[in-house]
Amino acid sequence: MELLADEASPEWLNKGDNAWQLMAATVVGLQSIPGLVILYGSMVKKTWAINSAFMAFYAFAAVLICWVGWGFRMSFGEKMVFFLGKPGVALDEKFLFGKAFSGLFPTATMVFFQGVFAAITLILIAGSLLGRMNIRAWMLFVPLWVTFSYTVTAFSIWCPNGWLAKLGVIDFSGGYVIHLSAGVSGFTAAYWVGPRSEKDRESFPSNNMIVVLAGAGLLWMGWSGFNGGGPFVVNTVASLAVLNTHVCAATSIIVGVLLDTFYFRKPTVFGAVQGMITGLVCITPAAGVVQGWAAILMGLISGSIPWYTMMVIHDKVSFLKQIDDPMAVFHTHAIAGALGGILTGLLAVPKLCRLFYMVPDWEKYIGLAYALHDGATHAGLRQMAIQVGAIVFVICFNFVTTTLICLLVGIIVPLRLDTDVLQIGDKALHGEEAFALYGANFENLKRNKIYDTQDVSYSISESRSFGQIQMA
Repeated sequence: MELLADEASPEWLNKGDNAWQLMAATVVGLQSIPGLVILYGSMVKKTWAINSAFMAFYAFAAVLICWVGWGFRMSFGEKMVFFLGKPGVALDEKFLFGKAFSGLFPTATMVFFQGVFAAITLILIAGSLLGRMNIRAWMLFVPLWVTFSYTVTAFSIWCPNGWLAKLGVIDFSGGYVIHLSAGVSGFTAAYWVGPRSEKDRESFPSNNMIVVLAGAGLLWMGWSGFNGGGPFVVNTVASLAVLNTHVCAATSIIVGVLLDTFYFRKPTVFGAVQGMITGLVCITPAAGVVQGWAAILMGLISGSIPWYTMMVIHDKVSFLKQIDDPMAVFHTHAIAGALGGILTGLLAVPKLCRLFYMVPDWEKYIGLAYALHDGATHAGLRQMAIQVGAIVFVICFNFVTTTLICLLVGIIVPLRLDTDVLQIGDKALHGEEAFALYGANFENLKRNKIYDTQDVSYSISESRSFGQIQMA
C-alpha cells in the first residue's frame, strides 16, 4: 500500500531517487557544516580559529536564505536577459511539490540539493580571505556574490536554458560552476582585500593538525554525494561517479605525498590534504563520464601540476606572491578545476555521456581522444573548444563580478580589518577565544552533592605556555 500513488506521492515520484538525492544533499551540506568549518578553524593559527570557522558557518546560512528567496530560480528558471535568470521565490507549496526540472523527485529536493552546492562555493572563496577580511564586509559580500556571480554561471552551464548548456559543455557536478568559480573569485577578492599582517604571513601554524584531518575526511567522504548526486537518479552512472571520485582523490594524495617526500625530504599532512582536494576537484567535471583508468590518470595530473604551481611557481612569480591566499584556493580549485575541464574534453566517453545526458546525438559530448579514434575529429575538437571556452568565460566573468562586488562593499565598509585588530584576532572581532584554557585562570571550588565533599581546586597560571597544558 505504501508504494501506491497518493496526493503526497504522485505517480511520477521515484522514492528511491528522492531518498538518495536528499541524502546526497545532506552529505554535501556536511562537507561545509561541519567539514570546512572544522578544516578552516583548525588549519589557521589559534588567534583566528573562531573567525575562520564563523565565516564558513555564516556563509552557509546566508546563501540558503538567498537561494530560496531568489537564487534558485535565477539559476534554474526562466531566462530574463542574455545569461541572466529571472529571480523568483522558491517557497510556496505549489512550486516545491511540483516535479523538478530534472529527475523523478519534487522541486523541494532540487532546491535543497542545489542550495548546498551554492553554499559550499562561497565557503571555498572564504579560504582565500581568512585572517584579515572585515567580517561585516564578508556578511555583505556573500549575498551579493551568490546573486550576481554564482547564479549566472549556474544558469549558463547547468540550466537547460543556459547558453553553454545548449552548446554542450560537460560539467558533471561543478568543476566549472563551483570550483573554477571559487578559485578565481577567491584569488580576485584576496587581491582587493589585501594580505594578512606581516607577522601572520611569516608564521601561520595550524592550531591542530589532527582536527585538520577530521575536517578533510568529512570533505572527502562527502564527495560521494557531491558527484554521486550529479545524475539526479540512482543508476550505474552515479555508482561510477562515486568510485571514480575516490580513486582519483586517492591517486592524487599519493602523488602529492611522494612529491613532498622527494622535494622537501618529508611527507606532510598539508600536502596530503591539498592533494586530496586537487584530486576531488579535478575529477568533478568528469566523474561519471570517464573510465576508471582515466580517473587514475586525472589523479596523477591533479596531484602533480597544482602541486608544482603551488610549491614552485607561486614563489617565483612576483604577482602570485603578492596575493595572500592562505588555503591556496587558487591552486587547489582554479588550477585543478581548469585541468579537470580540459581533461574531461579529452577523456569523456561518448557512451557514458549519452547515459548521463540521455541524448541520441553521439556527435555531442565526445572526448577528443575517442573522437580521434572513431574518426570524428571535428566533433572532438568542437567539444574541446567548448570546454576551453567555458573556462575562459568563467574566469573572465568571475574576475569582473568579484571585482565590482569588492569595490561596492569597500564603499560601504572597509574590506580589510585595521592593523590593531589584525594583531589580536578573534578576541577583538568576536569577543571569544577558541581555546578556553589558553591564558586563563581557573579557581573551581565545587561541592560534590553525592558525597558531600569538596572537589580539589585547580589553578592554571597565565605564565604557563599553551603547549604545557594537556588538553583532551
